[in-house]
Amino acid sequence: MSSVRRNNSGTDSGNVRLSARVFGVVQGVGFRFWTMGKADELALTGVVKNLDDGSVSIVAEGPEHQVQKLLDWLRSENAPGRVERVEDSFSAADGSFRDFRAR
Repeated sequence: MSSVRRNNSGTDSGNVRLSARVFGVVQGVGFRFWTMGKADELALTGVVKNLDDGSVSIVAEGPEHQVQKLLDWLRSENAPGRVERVEDSFSAADGSFRDFRAR
C-alpha cells in the first residue's frame, strides 16, 4: 500500500494515539484515501482499513491538536460517503508507525 508521510522525528514525546471506528456508508466511496490525504496534511502516522462489517478502522498518532483535527474531519459533512457515527478513544502514542497507510 502507499505511504503518505514518514515520521522521522525519532521521538513520540507528547504524541497521542487516536483509535477510531467510523460507521455508515464509508466503504467504496474513497473514505480511506481521503483519510490518508488528511493524515498527510497533518503529518500523522498510522493506518486506515476497511472492516468486514462495513465500518472503517483508523489508528493515528501525532500531536494531540493535529489528531483532534483529524477526528473533527472524520465527523464533518465533508467526509466521503455518509458517516453515521464515530467511536473514538485516545491513549499515549507508542510510536509503532513510521508512516500512514491504507490496508
